[in-house]
Amino acid sequence: MKKVHAITWKENKWFVAKALEVEVASQGLNEKEALINLKEALELYFEDKTQVELAPVYQPKLQDLSIQVHA
Repeated sequence: MKKVHAITWKENKWFVAKALEVEVASQGLNEKEALINLKEALELYFEDKTQVELAPVYQPKLQDLSIQVHA
């Protein structure tokens, strides 16, 4: 078993769940469904891998950034 951190947020009618250790994300109509779908997506992502490599993430913290965009 491996432990993966996930972050969730709402985009319009969808909830999005994204893993922090690998670039895998999923969605659902509620947060629980999004996390279940993310778990399934992660299991499929690692299904054919002989070695599971996760980027180490320690004490993740959500931060707000203000950026300047020139459109």
